[in-house]
Amino acid sequence: MVPAAPGEGPDTGAPADLGPGDQGGAAEDAGLSFFDAAAADQGSSDVAFADGGPTDGANLDAAAPDAAGQDAGIPADAGPSGIGPTCFPAIWDPNTVGPNYDQFAPQVGSHCLGTNHQTITGVERVVFLGDSVTVGTPPTPSDQYYRSRLAERLATHFGLMPPSDVWERASLVNGTALVQSSGDFASCAKWGARTDDLIEDNSQMLDCFPESERHKRTLVVMTIGGNDIAAITKAGAPSGGKTYVEVEAMTQEFVQKLRDAVHWLKDDPTLFPNGVDVIFSNMYEFTDATGDVTSCPAAGLAGFDEPWSNPQDLEHLVVWANEQFMQIAVETQTDLIMMLEHFCGHGYHNDDPNGRCYRGTNTERWFDLSCIHPNPAGHQVIADMFMAVVVE
Repeated sequence: MVPAAPGEGPDTGAPADLGPGDQGGAAEDAGLSFFDAAAADQGSSDVAFADGGPTDGANLDAAAPDAAGQDAGIPADAGPSGIGPTCFPAIWDPNTVGPNYDQFAPQVGSHCLGTNHQTITGVERVVFLGDSVTVGTPPTPSDQYYRSRLAERLATHFGLMPPSDVWERASLVNGTALVQSSGDFASCAKWGARTDDLIEDNSQMLDCFPESERHKRTLVVMTIGGNDIAAITKAGAPSGGKTYVEVEAMTQEFVQKLRDAVHWLKDDPTLFPNGVDVIFSNMYEFTDATGDVTSCPAAGLAGFDEPWSNPQDLEHLVVWANEQFMQIAVETQTDLIMMLEHFCGHGYHNDDPNGRCYRGTNTERWFDLSCIHPNPAGHQVIADMFMAVVVE
């Protein structure tokens, strides 16, 4: 699991934020990962994913885990996923642990980068929401943030007025885009944002959807959830003082807040009379499914290397949350890009041939020195993933 950003611990000058999959951490000896907290003694070198470069089609393809506390309200699903064998039969491993998306019958794009529930055409305005991955963070140059790269491509694709260079930049004071709106684009994403910042605490949606703009056919793009995972990780660690049932309730709550936000966008046809399309991401992590948070030198600065007493409990909650993100996409007929699956193997164990997500020699790392934010290559991949869903 990924630790909190340095900005949430000692003052390092880094943003106080975890990215969309910036999952709170656990010690290496806890064996915690999204995929298999207990499989270290079963052979952690099983390769579950494939890679074809920045637009690779790797997909999570494992059964959901059993976990302690599941009877408290979050059931564990069983059975292999069909997404893996359909997209990448050569590397699919039904014995690995991870989200079971197929229980929701999503329509996956031919690119295997995300779902294909919407036909996205005629876009007149683009709004970016979410956390620091969307805002962008140093040391990546602002013109290489996925937000900047995707905006340029969307402007060309839909014939929109592109945003200014100032809009592309991130304010180091506010943790937001330097200006909220420019051209046919807006950004209300903010460093450290959680799902409750979408329509509650910071009201990103209300800020970015003034009534005067709602008549335009709108595309919403966001990365969200990593800071929520960080919060439950802290809360459930021994020093956090929360019981499993309490942390489970926190997990259910943050997922529900995302569900409420997407339904707010989609349910009332009078809100966006000419339509709104929504694409959001699931949550990635930097340890390449090893749980080795020490693999990134900066990971311990925020204190997210404290293991849970039963790390499988945390794994179960994170797997369930990722599954629910897919369910939200299916039930609202919006789209999800699968960053968790595509970034695995491009983290801080990218050069480990025994790693479960190892993709071969000279595989690029897609995380920066903060451990939790994308580097320029990672931002390019995210832009590619969102654009693939738009185009198909």
